[in-house]
Amino acid sequence: MKFNRSILSAFLFGSIVFLASCQDQKKLPILGPREAATVKNADGSTSVDTVYKTIPAFSFLNQDSTLINNDTFKDKIYIADFFFTSCTTICPTMHRSMKTIFDKYKDNPDVMFLSHTIDFKYDHPSVLKKYAQKLGVDGPKWQFAYGSKDSIYKIAEKDYLVAVIEDSTAKEGYVHQGWLILIDKQKRIRGAYDGTNPEQVAQLTKDIPVLLAEDKK
Repeated sequence: MKFNRSILSAFLFGSIVFLASCQDQKKLPILGPREAATVKNADGSTSVDTVYKTIPAFSFLNQDSTLINNDTFKDKIYIADFFFTSCTTICPTMHRSMKTIFDKYKDNPDVMFLSHTIDFKYDHPSVLKKYAQKLGVDGPKWQFAYGSKDSIYKIAEKDYLVAVIEDSTAKEGYVHQGWLILIDKQKRIRGAYDGTNPEQVAQLTKDIPVLLAEDKK
């Protein structure tokens, strides 16, 4: 039941994001939980400001068995997803979509990509390395992250708001959603797109320059 609620929440979240992104706008929405906080101004007065949820500090091994963390993506926008290398259902489609965007922004130093494996049993860094090489993206711009089940599943569901589960009754042992999550330079969620849906992937492609333009204003 918990997983079903998570799926429903993520579905509604993604639908809202997609509809918002389709609007003719000059700035993308900031998504996820938020809270009001009292802040002290330079003149000594106080005011109420909105504090948005951000991706918390993390530390994973990448495809080169090197530790990556938040600093790896400092001053970058990035697209994150959750997958596993032996997946034959939605993952190949998701990563073909990601590869198309990667090719478009491969020379842009402000854009990166981060794929987290949910197969903690098999997808060790050496496996991720071969996967990245086969995909043609083996380099620092697209990071593939390996971590413990608890660390990966927690950050997926609690922070990126993506449902993932190990399920022995599933054909390939895992169930997960195919969202591509757009993260800004402040580590905030700015969009979620179904990586198997060409229209939503096209919207993501359109939203990236909108987000990049925010820093230039």
